[in-house]
Amino acid sequence: MTDTSPALPPLTVTTGLPPAPVSPDVEIDLESDLESDLAIGDPAPAHRVGTAADDAGLARMIAAFRVLQVRHARVLAHESAAQGLGITDTRFLVHLAASEGQATTPKQAGDVLELSTGAMTSLLDRLERHGHLERRPNPGDRRSILVHLTPSGAAVARAVSAAYASAFSEAVPATERNGVAAALEDIGAALDRRHRAATAR
Repeated sequence: MTDTSPALPPLTVTTGLPPAPVSPDVEIDLESDLESDLAIGDPAPAHRVGTAADDAGLARMIAAFRVLQVRHARVLAHESAAQGLGITDTRFLVHLAASEGQATTPKQAGDVLELSTGAMTSLLDRLERHGHLERRPNPGDRRSILVHLTPSGAAVARAVSAAYASAFSEAVPATERNGVAAALEDIGAALDRRHRAATAR
């Protein structure tokens, strides 16, 4: 799988509608794999430890995560197409919308999306032509610029986020949402630790 997202630059997430998850872009033609991924016999990782029930729960969790990635990719592709945008363009707008109004530099944005300088410039050019963002001088560094979300870009981010808010609201009772959020945060932190350890070698 490609396009794994590194730790975000110092931007915080608001408490409004949850943004579309920033997860790896995955292929969206995996329909035949969905049922087999959730099958009871789906093999678990070789490093499993614990009881048979623990192992079965871990295997189910990993299979569910794989299926979630596929379905997330489909929704994100559909919502992006509905807005006339590419998936990476939409991910960036949602990222900006989740940053409490803070702007970002092209370099910070490129780090988040794992794009080269040239690819990031092309992305910013596209979104600026659509009227979804604007570049402004960086008052803290005259050599760089800041990227700001426009009202049009914010509207796109809200529309995409609403699709995820609806799904999360439908699937998770209000009393369980803090627990689910904490579990997702812990999984994300564990994956980030593994990524940092692997890249530090």
